[in-house]
Amino acid sequence: MQELFRVVAAKDEENDKRLRNYTYIERNEEHKLDGDGQPKSTEAKTYEVMELYGEQVRRLIEKDDKPLSDKDKAKEEEKIQKIIDKRKNESDDDRKKREDKAEKDREDGRKFVREVADAYNFTLVGTEVLGGREAWVIDGEPRPGYEPHMKEAKFLPKFHGRVWIDKDDLQLAKMNVEAIDTVSIGLVLARIHKGTRMMLEQTRVNDEVWLPLHLTFKVDARVALFKGYKMDGDDTFRDYQKFRTSAKIVGLGDAKP
Repeated sequence: MQELFRVVAAKDEENDKRLRNYTYIERNEEHKLDGDGQPKSTEAKTYEVMELYGEQVRRLIEKDDKPLSDKDKAKEEEKIQKIIDKRKNESDDDRKKREDKAEKDREDGRKFVREVADAYNFTLVGTEVLGGREAWVIDGEPRPGYEPHMKEAKFLPKFHGRVWIDKDDLQLAKMNVEAIDTVSIGLVLARIHKGTRMMLEQTRVNDEVWLPLHLTFKVDARVALFKGYKMDGDDTFRDYQKFRTSAKIVGLGDAKP
């Protein structure tokens, strides 16, 4: 099982690389909950996600499923234009520093994913069909005696979950994770309480990559040991379009109709 998860982790690294070749639409919906767990406010935002000069950028295109006002739309266009202008005038040294930092962040993420294979004992519980494809259903429980190699992995024993692995592609098709103990972040910055949940579904795109399709989460937390909050969310990802690396990025004012 550990070897299977190492293979899945390696494939996830490739997915991360290939995601940078795609633009897509991401919709985030968040519900703030009262003390009884009932929604007290809802906010939805929809973004166009793209890659500009090696940096992933999100452009807001809708609020609460309604197009932006002319004023808000102009602000978003101005934000994108500033990024383009900054990158066009970037020195070789600054660009290299930025790219090196981004690669280090990605490598840290890959190391974390690989640690998951060591942090849990896995049990095959059956098979299930997801999206017309057969997947293994595997439960993961914290492995006694696990010693993390990176500080970001120290909270892994605080979670357990179930994953669905596509049989043909050996890709992560679905993941359901739950906190089984309080998770402290920083010294006194925040605590995530037992029962916090996250579910991720992925989909096969262009017969070459598996990318996010649906993410839900329910968070019960306390910030700075004083302010508690409960929130759940539902994120969807759609309209994946492969970005042609030969395309030329120009300023918004330079684009011709």
